[in-house]
Amino acid sequence: MKTGVWLVVLMAMGGLSLRALQPSHYDLIIRNAQIIDGSGSPAQRGDIAITAGRIAAIGKVRGSAKETLDAKGMVVAPGFIDVHTHAESVGSLPLAENFVRMGVTSIVTGNCGGSALDIGAFLTNLEKSPVSINVATLVGHNTVRSEAMGGSFKRKPTDDEMTQMKQLVEKAMQDGAMGLSTGLIYLPGTYSETPEIVELAKVVSAHGGLYASHMRSEGLEIRQAIDELVTIAREAKIRAQLSHIKLSGNASWGQAADILKRLDQARAEGLQIAHDQYLYTASSTGISVLIPSDAREGGREQLRQRLANPEQKAKIIADMKMGLLRNGRKDYQYAAIASYSKDRTLNGLRLPQAAKKARGSESLDDQIELIFEIELNGGASGVFHGIDEGDIQTFLQHPLTMFASDSGVRRFNEGAPHPRGYGNNARALARYTRELKLLRLEETVRKMSSLPAQTFGLKERGLLKEGYWADIVIFDPKRAQDLATYEQPHQYPKGIPHVLVNGQFVVRDGKHTNAKPGQPIRKEARR
Repeated sequence: MKTGVWLVVLMAMGGLSLRALQPSHYDLIIRNAQIIDGSGSPAQRGDIAITAGRIAAIGKVRGSAKETLDAKGMVVAPGFIDVHTHAESVGSLPLAENFVRMGVTSIVTGNCGGSALDIGAFLTNLEKSPVSINVATLVGHNTVRSEAMGGSFKRKPTDDEMTQMKQLVEKAMQDGAMGLSTGLIYLPGTYSETPEIVELAKVVSAHGGLYASHMRSEGLEIRQAIDELVTIAREAKIRAQLSHIKLSGNASWGQAADILKRLDQARAEGLQIAHDQYLYTASSTGISVLIPSDAREGGREQLRQRLANPEQKAKIIADMKMGLLRNGRKDYQYAAIASYSKDRTLNGLRLPQAAKKARGSESLDDQIELIFEIELNGGASGVFHGIDEGDIQTFLQHPLTMFASDSGVRRFNEGAPHPRGYGNNARALARYTRELKLLRLEETVRKMSSLPAQTFGLKERGLLKEGYWADIVIFDPKRAQDLATYEQPHQYPKGIPHVLVNGQFVVRDGKHTNAKPGQPIRKEARR
C-alpha cells in the first residue's frame, strides 16, 4: 500500500491530522512545559509551537524552529487579560511595563465611565503607534454625558441631549468599543437616573456589547446598587459586569456571601452577570470623592465659590463628618495621598499625617481643609484602606469572579500608587493559590484568561489553542510572587520570566525587550 493511502487510513482510524504526521519549521517552540490551557482543565506536559504570531501546534511537537525555549519546571499559560484598567494613556507609556511584567498581555480600558470620546481615533492611534500590549476599550458614560450636557449635570438630559448621547454610543460601538461603562459615584454619572442608563445600554445591546458598572455604592447601600445593575441588565437585555466587587467600610464587612447570593439569584432569572476583583484591602481613586458630589457639581470653580460661602461650607463639612460616622470612622486615617503634583512631599502620607505636615495639625478639621486645598489645586489620587480580607477571599472563590487590577499604566518610581498595578496577577498566583490554597492553579489561570476573554468577547485569546493568538505567560509556580507594597509600590513581581504578545517576547528573562507587538482589539459592529 502506498504511503499516501497509509496516511489516509491512519487519519481515519486515529483522528490524526496530516500536520501532526509531518514535521514542520516554526518560529518558536516552547518545550517541556507544564501547559495550563486556560480552560480550567488539569495541566498537561507538552510543547507549544508558534508561527506568525499564532499557536501552530500543542502537545508533542515534532519539527524544528528558528528558536527553542526550554520551559522545564515552568507553567506555560495564556497571557493574562485585565478587564478593568484605566490605561487611556498607554500611548504615552507604550511599554506598559507594570502590566506585562505581571503576565498581562491584553487590557480593557475605558472603565468607570471614563474613556476616549472618539473610540475609532483611539484605536487607530494604537495601530499607528504600537504598544507592547493588546488594548480593547469600553465607551464611558461620563465621557458621553459630559460631551452632550456641557457643564450642567444635576438634571435629566433633554431629548436632544439624550439623542446625542445615543449617537455617540452608537458611533463608539461601530468603531469597535466592547461596551458601555458607568462610574456612578463620579461626576457627572452620579446625577444620571436608571432610565437614562437603560436607554444607552440598549444601544450597546443591539451590538452584542457589554455593560460594566462602578455602581453607586460599594458599602452600606450596595444592595440597592446591585438592584439597579440587575434592572439595567434585564431591561436592556445586556450582559453586565460588576466592576471591582467589594464591600467598602467596616460597617459593611462580612456580607460577601449574601451579596453573591443576590447576584446568583439574578443569574437564575437568566441574566448574564459577572464581576472582577482586585486582591487588596485598599481601593484607589481621586481624593475628590471624599467631598460630596453636590459640592463638586459644576467643577472646581463652583466648589471654590461654595467654600467661600460660610453657610455652604459648614454644610459640606457637616456632610463629610456625617459620612465618616456612618462608616464607623472618626477621621481620614484610612486614606493616603498617592500622587499630588502640587506638593509631592505629601505623596504616600495618610491624610492626618499629611495635614500635620502641610497645616501643622492633624485635627479632623485640618484634614478636611487639606482635602479642599488638594482639590482646588488640581486634585490628587489616593489609596483608601477599607476592605476586609475575609470578604476578598469569599468573592474570589466564586466561579464568575475574574481578577483585574483597576490600574493605569505606571511610570516607574512616580508617585505612591496602589500596588495592585504592579502585583495583582502575581498576588493571585502566590498568596491565594500557592499559599492559602483557596483556588487550584488551573482555576486561577482561568479567571485571568478564558473567563475575561469570553465575558468581554475577545476573540481567539484567553486559551492555549491551535489557531489562537500566541499571547503567553511563562512563570515559575513555586516562585511567582508580588513584591509591590503600599509603602514601596514600584516593584515588579518575581517568578514571571517570559511573556509573549502575539508571538513576540515582550518580557524575556525578566527584562522588557522593548518590543511593541500589541494590537488594538475591536468588537465587530453589527450594522
